[in-house]
Amino acid sequence: MTIQASMGDGNKVKGLVYKDKSKPTDVRHSNINAAKAVCDAIRTSLGPRGMDKMIQAGNGEVTITNDGATILKQMNVVHPAAKMLVELSRAQDVEAGDGTTTVVVVAGALLDAAEKLLSRGIHPTAVSESFQRAASHAVEILTGIATPIQLDNREQLVKSASTSLNSKVVSQHSSSLAPLAVDAVLKVVEPGREQVVSLSDIKVIKQLGGTVEDTELIDGLVFPQRVANVNGPKRIEKAKIGFIQFCISPPKTDMDHNVVVSDYAAMDRVLKEERTYILNIVKQIKKAGCNVLLIQKSILRDAVSDLALHFLDKIKCMVIKDVEREDVEFVCKSLGCRPIASLDHFTAENLVTAELVEEVGVGGNRMVKITGAQNAGKTVTLLVRGSNKLVLAEADRSLHDALCVIRCLVRKRAVIAGGGAPEIELALKLAARADTMEGIDAICLRAYANALEIIPFTLAENAGLNPIQTVTELRNRHAKGETSAGINVRKGTISDILEENVVQPLLVTVSAISFATETVRSILKIDDIVNTMT
Repeated sequence: MTIQASMGDGNKVKGLVYKDKSKPTDVRHSNINAAKAVCDAIRTSLGPRGMDKMIQAGNGEVTITNDGATILKQMNVVHPAAKMLVELSRAQDVEAGDGTTTVVVVAGALLDAAEKLLSRGIHPTAVSESFQRAASHAVEILTGIATPIQLDNREQLVKSASTSLNSKVVSQHSSSLAPLAVDAVLKVVEPGREQVVSLSDIKVIKQLGGTVEDTELIDGLVFPQRVANVNGPKRIEKAKIGFIQFCISPPKTDMDHNVVVSDYAAMDRVLKEERTYILNIVKQIKKAGCNVLLIQKSILRDAVSDLALHFLDKIKCMVIKDVEREDVEFVCKSLGCRPIASLDHFTAENLVTAELVEEVGVGGNRMVKITGAQNAGKTVTLLVRGSNKLVLAEADRSLHDALCVIRCLVRKRAVIAGGGAPEIELALKLAARADTMEGIDAICLRAYANALEIIPFTLAENAGLNPIQTVTELRNRHAKGETSAGINVRKGTISDILEENVVQPLLVTVSAISFATETVRSILKIDDIVNTMT
């Protein structure tokens, strides 16, 4: 009896081990489904006719956006494979800045293709390696159909920026925002060092009031706060600016110390000392000839006391306090100055000159503008305006995408057509290549080629066209050799998309395809999810 039971147990164990063979398949299936769910959620916001998402945060904050990276960042994603797609769109945002929805949609289509290949019994490693080869062919083909551009061709750059803005909420303002983005990036490009063009040199300040069309580019510095003075000057020409990192207020004792003052004489002495201490600092400021003072924000005590402000008013020195710590580098680069950390270094040679410093009223708010700095660095400020918070935040995000597009063109000077044209071209060329091959490689390459058709398919679907009919016609036009035929969303037809001025940087599409393939390969390689002990 006991023997029988142990035999039965043995069978049970064997049965378990045998059953476990299906686990990798289940895990892959679950991973692919989770990732596809993320892709489906974001697919409707692709293209100029894409829908926007309203995201409600836990604290009641509402965001309305069309930017793939923003939607995914704020989505509550639990599944680890779906999180990989969130990381994917973030990587695309860092690398190219635009195409964050495209990259997720392509990854979803490739996963769908991979799932069909796996169900036919092809090994995941074989699929993964074929996809890798297909991606490198795709990059070669894209580079072959790209048109090189020159940075002095401003019109071409504006076209690319407005294509990026056309799919956003603020698309009706693209004619005024695109030239701003182009000018901003071209101002901060250092000749000979185009590869390192940094968007941190472009400061975007958001200001409620007015409309998006009131957005302006300021060649100088803007501080979004008022002048700290009570009745000091509000406008200074030929300003001498000092940027200090120390406080003009009485020193504080340590946190756990108290000073007990018992009689009036001691009290008077404390006040007198305080007055002398502050007066000494103000005298030094006057001696150096400074008439505009920027003060870094202080955490432990007031950066500038009322008494200090009174004295600074007397010497007619404008005070701008609470300069944020993270803005210090930008301010120094814009004015070509160095922050002064102690009073001993507050001398005339550490000051910088600027043509004009004035307080201006913008949309019911006051802000300080500094223009004409003597040895200004290559920085620029964009003042974004909007009638309400939602539009303002989205204008800021859209402008960021447009700036990134121009940065891509500065780094890699080539553009390709938009409107699904490059993806269809890739699909046809890769399918033709698959016909010359044989075996599993050919099957995988054809599946990869078909998956790329998701972009024109989705563009047509979001625009309310018949997707199958549109993509078929698009394929026919490309088969006849019209490499720049794409979906003209405005007219609802297929036309030469370059004539419609719908262009995008080569870098955006290349990085989208490379990143999507990389992520799909990572997901295919996973065959188990292991929970660790906490």
